[in-house]
Amino acid sequence: MKFTVLTVALALCYLPALAGEPDGLTLPPGFHATVVTEGLGPVRHLAVRANGDIYVSTPKDGGGIIALHLDANHKADKIEHFSKVDGGTGIRFYNGALYASSQSGIYRFTFGGDALVPAKEPELIVDGMPVAHPGFNRVNRPIAFDGKGNLFVALDASGNFCADSLTPPGAAPPKPVGLQPCPDLATRAGIWRFKASRAGQKFPVDGEHVATGIRDMDAVDWSPADGNLYAIMHGRDNSNRLWPDLISAEEENHISDEMHRVTVGTNLGWPYTYYDGVRNLRLISPEYGGDGKKLAPSGIYSDPVLTFHDRRAAPLDLLFYSGKSFPPSYRGGAFIVLHGTGNTTGYNVVFVPFDHHGKAGSPTVFADGFAAFNTSGGTRSPAKYRPTGAAVGPDGALYICDSVKGRIWRIVWGNSPGERSTSAQ
Repeated sequence: MKFTVLTVALALCYLPALAGEPDGLTLPPGFHATVVTEGLGPVRHLAVRANGDIYVSTPKDGGGIIALHLDANHKADKIEHFSKVDGGTGIRFYNGALYASSQSGIYRFTFGGDALVPAKEPELIVDGMPVAHPGFNRVNRPIAFDGKGNLFVALDASGNFCADSLTPPGAAPPKPVGLQPCPDLATRAGIWRFKASRAGQKFPVDGEHVATGIRDMDAVDWSPADGNLYAIMHGRDNSNRLWPDLISAEEENHISDEMHRVTVGTNLGWPYTYYDGVRNLRLISPEYGGDGKKLAPSGIYSDPVLTFHDRRAAPLDLLFYSGKSFPPSYRGGAFIVLHGTGNTTGYNVVFVPFDHHGKAGSPTVFADGFAAFNTSGGTRSPAKYRPTGAAVGPDGALYICDSVKGRIWRIVWGNSPGERSTSAQ
């Protein structure tokens, strides 16, 4: 099934903003933010338990998981660290248990009553996923559940290109020579489906290979509204540097991060192709004979639902809104967290409405101002905050976390008592 491509670039349509939010955030009228906590460090994704407790993943170095209990004013009044399971991109609740991924495995934590941290070691649900390639530090293992007992996990490729191992990384000349077939496509660079309830599963033999052709991926989520899995892939880098005669700097900026609807057999095209989000064309990669104009064969690769280009904005999380406290126009739609690239694009949270048939509407910036760029010196200073993850609380509130200082915001609709209490500045 083919989809109409929507694009997210610098010219995103902004909704009117309401001043006076913490940290200078701008939100649509009627929405308000408070700060839950800060100082957690370089956190990545988060999940909210049915009782309102928040669990935050850390990206590496044994950081484990951070647990937060909130008081009546939605401020963190108790923070605990537990486990050494880290990886950053995979943390979700399913059937009351907390699932978290590392490079090689997916773990399940269970709780006794309302205890903030688990009392025992986690069960290993899936083991044996390939670890990062030497010199390539990507370890993204985002996970999602379909509500029918299935667990999905996305694995990244071993590099930016699928090149001959004898080619020095980043060398020019000689230029990378693409391997055909690419060995990554057999045991990584794809999405697998496992049983959420079964411990001791081995990768990949106990899973079903659902999708292939993935370079790198942080964001996957199941849409209850149309009953499908969606995923966002990060596009390739360094094409202009290695092939300046074929791909201009401007064309490099048009190489997209791609959001896809994923079904069994979906092929996102890496490493043989890439997607130009301005021309809405899938092109052959130069290491496989492409020249910046040669079209990929039709009928093989998935068409994106949405693309992020013009320097790309680094989408790090995807969340279909399942709460009931936001206006009806938000229900079933997707919040996409943009970490930001090169102090230029992203650094905000975008909302994309979806109907019950999976048709995407026009994207808008929902929350902005995280970066608080200072351009008084003529160039942008480093971002003050960079959003990384999103989750919905049991009351429908939206939580956003930041990778610079480990700050968490809570965004609500309306101005009910206690929802706009003074937050830390």
